[in-house]
Amino acid sequence: MAVLVFAESLGGKIKKAALEAVTFGYKVAQQQGTSCVALTIGAAEGADVLCSYGASKVLQVSNVAHFDSQVYASVVAQVAEREAATVVVFAHSSTGKSVAGRVAARLKAGLVSAVTSLPADGFQVKKNVFSGKGIVTYSIDSAVKVVTISGNTFRPEAVANSAIVENITVSVPASRITVKQVSTAEGTVPLPEADLVVSAGRGMKGPENWGMIEELAGVLGATTACSRPVADVHWRPHHEHVGQTGVAIKPTLYIAVGISGAIQHLAGVNQSKTIVVINKDADAPFFKAADYGVVGDLFEVVPRLTAALKKYKANQ
Repeated sequence: MAVLVFAESLGGKIKKAALEAVTFGYKVAQQQGTSCVALTIGAAEGADVLCSYGASKVLQVSNVAHFDSQVYASVVAQVAEREAATVVVFAHSSTGKSVAGRVAARLKAGLVSAVTSLPADGFQVKKNVFSGKGIVTYSIDSAVKVVTISGNTFRPEAVANSAIVENITVSVPASRITVKQVSTAEGTVPLPEADLVVSAGRGMKGPENWGMIEELAGVLGATTACSRPVADVHWRPHHEHVGQTGVAIKPTLYIAVGISGAIQHLAGVNQSKTIVVINKDADAPFFKAADYGVVGDLFEVVPRLTAALKKYKANQ
């Protein structure tokens, strides 16, 4: 018996989401009196870091050229059967969501996605519904359980642990997908994993003014985001769109600049730990959801905030 965690990598590097998943898997393994086994697929440098977050063993399947959800599902299912896994854990990422359902079908397992709690009372887990306005408890009664865990919910926790990293060989089915080109955003933390996010909306008046947002984000070490109208008019790339129809995020700090706060936008960011709103309209709906609000012209407030942060950091 074991808890198997699929540990994602990107560009050969272990993702933060993988550390969150291993932390969750380790705690579930402790509950069940078993071990946590991590699995990486494809190139994954520094996979031994997973040991520091609770994995007693790290298995690597390296002979997979590119991502294909059907191929990954086959590999994960084979390893789950090999390790007699009773729980299989994924991050609730685009990769995890596309693979978890296929794995559950192969293993005849119950599946709950975007889990926000550790199991209790047998195997009952919670998840948020209705854009975070409700919480539902699910009970998984199947012999094997599959879950995806909500991002930025289970913070990575290092533990004193030693483990081995083992390259294994499984039957890898031929992919039916031909990858001609892969284009990824580089240089910033992906939005679902970001702890700090600076986002802006139509109040910026045009893409030519986005430099001040990027400068503020740079000082904070934050990831940039935008509202849907901004993405729709191509001021910013669509992968930066946060909200109900974009990327749902749960950062420690979310700074919203020139965004009115429509309910669709709030649905994607309302689980942020701290929300700061900068808007010259004192009646903007976003202020009702904000922990801190600044009523003022963003073209005056943002540069002054950036300057203050630079001064503060220079004195540290």
